[in-house]
Amino acid sequence: MTAALSDPGEPPRLRGDLAIWVFILAELLAFGVFFAAYAVTRAYNVEAFNTAQAGLDRNIGAINTLLLISGSWCVVRAVQAARADRQTPAMRWMGVALLCGLGFLVAKVFEYQAKFALGLTMDSDTFHMFYFSLTFFHFMHVVLGVCILAILLFKLGRGAYGSHDVHGLETGAAYWHMVDLAWIVLFPLVYVMR
Repeated sequence: MTAALSDPGEPPRLRGDLAIWVFILAELLAFGVFFAAYAVTRAYNVEAFNTAQAGLDRNIGAINTLLLISGSWCVVRAVQAARADRQTPAMRWMGVALLCGLGFLVAKVFEYQAKFALGLTMDSDTFHMFYFSLTFFHFMHVVLGVCILAILLFKLGRGAYGSHDVHGLETGAAYWHMVDLAWIVLFPLVYVMR
């Protein structure tokens, strides 16, 4: 997190557990390889990718982007509230973040159903192979993120986090922000860029 989120007298430090940062770096590397493979393959098949990409619903993609960005903002607010021993607002913010994550999953399921109804699968063409692979890989990260947010919300309700300890909360928040960051790259790359 930024210095603005820390106590003025506290020295700068990496927020959350070191193990989650190693995991995040590994996951971002995996996403990066996926993104690079997509970009290179697209460069050799621009017309085919543009044609297939035209069938994507950018509105759902944009809604999902807003849901994830809003969820990340709520997570930040929850951490700030917990750090200030404001348990009720912390729980509310985390609850809204959880709802944003669930909203993303529901929207993505409807998007997949629409594609399957049209007979589109990973085997349809190269673009859809990448589309389903990338978005499902991200979908599974959101599923894990939603589970983490639910656990954090439960633990907030039990008073586990506050000015005495926000380490676990910051660790979960770091993972959620990674999920958000991956989508912020994935959405324009797969849905928007032509």
